[in-house]
Amino acid sequence: MRCSFINLLFFFTTSITAQSTKNNELNNGTDRPKLVVGIVVDQMRWDYLYRYYNRYGEAGFKRLLKKGFSFENTMIPYTPAVTAAGHTCIYTGSVPAIHGIVGNDWLEKNNGGAYMYCTQDKAVQSVGTYSNQGQMSPHNMLATTIGDELRLATNLKSRVYGVALKDRGAILPAGHSANAAYWFDDSTGNFITSTFYMKALPQWVQNFNAQKKPDTLIKNGWNLLNAAALYDQSTADDNKYERPAPGDLKTVFPHSYSTGNGKNYNSFRTSPFGNSFTLNFAAALLQNEKLGMSGQTDMLCVSLSSTDYLGHTFGPQSQEVEDTYLRLDKDLAVFIAMLDQKIGATNYVLFLSADHGAPQSSSYLNDLKIPAGSLAGYTLRNEINTLLENKFKVKNLVQEYTEYQFYFNEGKIDSAGIDENVLYDDVIAFLKKKPEIITAFSYRNFNTTILPDMLKQKLTNGYYDKRSGDIQVIANPQYTDGLKTGTDHGVWYNYDAHIPLLWYGWGIKPGKTNRETYMTDIAPTLAAMLHIQMPNGSVGKVLTEVVK
Repeated sequence: MRCSFINLLFFFTTSITAQSTKNNELNNGTDRPKLVVGIVVDQMRWDYLYRYYNRYGEAGFKRLLKKGFSFENTMIPYTPAVTAAGHTCIYTGSVPAIHGIVGNDWLEKNNGGAYMYCTQDKAVQSVGTYSNQGQMSPHNMLATTIGDELRLATNLKSRVYGVALKDRGAILPAGHSANAAYWFDDSTGNFITSTFYMKALPQWVQNFNAQKKPDTLIKNGWNLLNAAALYDQSTADDNKYERPAPGDLKTVFPHSYSTGNGKNYNSFRTSPFGNSFTLNFAAALLQNEKLGMSGQTDMLCVSLSSTDYLGHTFGPQSQEVEDTYLRLDKDLAVFIAMLDQKIGATNYVLFLSADHGAPQSSSYLNDLKIPAGSLAGYTLRNEINTLLENKFKVKNLVQEYTEYQFYFNEGKIDSAGIDENVLYDDVIAFLKKKPEIITAFSYRNFNTTILPDMLKQKLTNGYYDKRSGDIQVIANPQYTDGLKTGTDHGVWYNYDAHIPLLWYGWGIKPGKTNRETYMTDIAPTLAAMLHIQMPNGSVGKVLTEVVK
């Protein structure tokens, strides 16, 4: 009996010790997925999840919705809602006021108002092309990404990669310490990178490029997947709300791209095959770099850019956009099945979101008697310059207009001895008289500007003094900064700011919530999942519904 008791005691002690060890491992952060996959669908409105739901298959968007967790009310907490800022916010958990990526481009006030593209870096050289499209890096981003923190937490053993057609969609998500970021070169139709990451493309990338997949994918043009009558969530194909894509001569199916194919691959971007190509390259990267096989958690950041190019060209109400999402649904199904096979269905965590949404075409809404229109920013800039020249006898005092903001030439203002307060008051009074503008204000007088608290917070989150404009315009709802055909984006309204957020895979239980969440919550949630430090500028909160 004594022997049996000792054996039983040993069994319980061993079991408790084993469980304690397991718990300690969990607490020490060793229980992690093999791979994190982030998918950002550029310009994906939240309602696309349900607008085309009945036409999706079971293995793409529906799989993520049914077997994953959906945050149905995820918003962008800043303005402007554009690609560079959106991707940066998702992966840093921060806002432009902190990470510094205030738009796709801006003027550097501390450098005499020099133009700056978000990922521009003339200190690096192109790799994989003779064009200058590779002179890019994350140099302008001031905060760390979740990928940076993952690399730091594992003493650089974790590997992090970014992939997109757009340079900014690959570079900014991957972060400063990424192993590589790859993006598309219009002049060659190849994936390229820069000397920020490496001196030469890996052999597997060279082999992939040698296949000339864009030529194969686009050679037969683009026609609808199904009969036109089935596209009942869209307008008729032949309408006045769209404009031709680059390399195409018409706005109706079939789209041939004949003038650009094999010559200038910019036209390839504005086709649904750009998404297929990107996911195909991401799959090749995963296999050749053996992601998820290192014994540490690796990370793959994928951005699907073609949805943005197509949205701008045809608008959300078009058959082209509907067909693009039906094709993307199939592409996602193939990609997720590949992850199941290569990594294991329970060994990776995947999130899918968007950098921003988009409004309906203003001309389409006008025909439905819904107020909408276009804000001609560059026309306003010219009018303001004329107004100021007449008063102060100095030309071109407004240096630039972008993202609903006006930048002034401070050097000219100082040289002419102009009172900035008088100048700003004149410009604001002029702008407020425009029927398409709700209000305009100077950021120096922002505290006294009367705006809803929610909007003030978004404007504050989007403002970085060294790079943001001097006067901000708030346009009427559904007034886009661009043409009346296709669409544009960049404002705080829900059509731009309401985005999807789906989580799937390792430790994720199916469900959904309508509580308000933000794109900045993604990075700190990943940090909690991985038991690592959140990015250094993060302002988001952990989404407890999906933390294992």
